[in-house]
Amino acid sequence: MGDTGTTWSAFEAAEPELAATVRERFGQHTHHALATVRKDGSPRLSGIEAGFRFGELWLGMMPNSRKALDLRRDPRLALLANPGPGTDMGGGDVRVSGRAVEITDPETVARYVAEAGDPQPFHLFRVEPTEVVRTWVDGEELVLRTWVPGHPARTIRRGNDDSPPRRES
Repeated sequence: MGDTGTTWSAFEAAEPELAATVRERFGQHTHHALATVRKDGSPRLSGIEAGFRFGELWLGMMPNSRKALDLRRDPRLALLANPGPGTDMGGGDVRVSGRAVEITDPETVARYVAEAGDPQPFHLFRVEPTEVVRTWVDGEELVLRTWVPGHPARTIRRGNDDSPPRRES
């Protein structure tokens, strides 16, 4: 674990229902969107494949790709699941923010390659979530379910009027 003190498996243990929804949402499509921080501090948005293996969320990248170099320099990231075609978002919009921890241990990389089949060489990062958010529409309301380490998930509902958002939990 890095500075966040959490792993995907810790999130999954704390919030199994939200974690299952997020995993299912990421599993609907192969390609997703990764936001990293460029050297000048501006955001970089890149396509990426993300996968869940061994109880963790993983990102594999081509050697010396810009996104890999970004994460080596500044590990902060946001990962958005592909919303899919149309406007229904197939169960909601999900996002994982956190830190990327580069994994260089040959045994762990070999285990990952044996299961994922990724070509080598490549950069392998494990995601340490600092926030997980699911957003969906329920009738006339926008609903957000959000989790941060050390706190239970909470639900916020917001309508199309001027009334303030309502917290459910």
